Amino acid sequence: MIYVDTSVIVALLTVEPKTQGVTTWYAGLLDTPICSDWLLTEFSSAISIKLRTAQINEANAKRVRKEFESLMEGGLRIVTVSRDAFRHAAEMVRLHDHGLRAGDSLHLAVALELGTTYMATLDSTLAANAKRNGMKLINF
Repeated sequence: MIYVDTSVIVALLTVEPKTQGVTTWYAGLLDTPICSDWLLTEFSSAISIKLRTAQINEANAKRVRKEFESLMEGGLRIVTVSRDAFRHAAEMVRLHDHGLRAGDSLHLAVALELGTTYMATLDSTLAANAKRNGMKLINF
């Protein structure tokens, strides 16, 4: 199983430095990647940031949101975040020297709870923590 975090989905649907690599990877997938429903909030936040910082305009944001809805309907397996995952995420962020932020710790906690083998992320801190927890990383 491959768990995908928000950074990868943002790169898949908008123009980012790693968009080409993410697009090629996604096109070659044989299995549907997994993400938690935290993606809904985090992705919306990322698009709002891109709008506020003039990285995209309203028309592009509308198109990206439609593509995101299509992806949610069939290109990703979305799982609910359990109370245990929230607790585990809270424990992980207490390890301040690991550098995890709340959202990334939640992604990692869900991936670990599911027994996911691979983590797809563009975030180096999340990647380091996934690796620390025995997960293999997708390279883009």
